[in-house]
Amino acid sequence: QVQLVASGGGLVQAGGSLTLSCAASRSIFSRNTMAWFRLPPGKQRELVAAITSGGNTNYADSVKGRFTISRDNAKNMVYLQMNSLKPDDTAVYYCQSSLRPDYWGQGTQVTVSA
Repeated sequence: QVQLVASGGGLVQAGGSLTLSCAASRSIFSRNTMAWFRLPPGKQRELVAAITSGGNTNYADSVKGRFTISRDNAKNMVYLQMNSLKPDDTAVYYCQSSLRPDYWGQGTQVTVSA
């Protein structure tokens, strides 16, 4: 069974922090690149950050230096530490596996107030 469940979103003031978590089924987590995407209101879904099974990372320019992606291969979990949040970070955040790029699972809402 394929599963991606994101959690940890909420309402935070600009400059604040949140940590998102994503629980993935082992079948799509192991040995695959995991990524966080976001869907801002009225805009298209965009890549936020990605991490390979070996721990190599890449980030969207808009979040470099503020967000950190990590993974726990033993727990099939991927995380997104978000610091210095801005109102432009407001979006529904989803995690994705490179093995199933068509599957989005449950997202989590992040709202950053000015």
